[in-house]
Amino acid sequence: MNHWLMKSEPDAFSVDDLKRKGVEPWDGVRNYQARNFMRDGMRIGDKVFFYHSNCAEPGIVGIAEVATDAYPDPGQFNPKGKYFDAASTRDNPRWVLVDVKFVKKLKRTITLKELQAQPSLAEMALVRKGNRLSVMPITAQEWSAILALE
Repeated sequence: MNHWLMKSEPDAFSVDDLKRKGVEPWDGVRNYQARNFMRDGMRIGDKVFFYHSNCAEPGIVGIAEVATDAYPDPGQFNPKGKYFDAASTRDNPRWVLVDVKFVKKLKRTITLKELQAQPSLAEMALVRKGNRLSVMPITAQEWSAILALE
């Protein structure tokens, strides 16, 4: 099993939205490296930290699970949609998504500042400067260290 961190702005889609819906496609990813993580690395049952970004207190707010293998993101085919990609075709789609399933909301937000202060997390992609990926792998050791902060 792999572990992941997926970011969303809470005004666009929050952990409470996922809790209410139960399962939701993680759509709109338009970064090739993040896409490759979903396409090539994610498997059904993988655990995911749900991270609220671009908000007053960025941090990990919940846990989700990968519910499907990667499949083409339908938004890339909608010419009126926010995530349309004219170069992407149904025969050769550029963008994929996975469905994620709500597991639990954390008792509290584990803030980015807290994560940055942990020596055991110094190599984690999230805490390194300049890393803005919305989907990133988390090692098993990082996963355990973060859960211990709750």
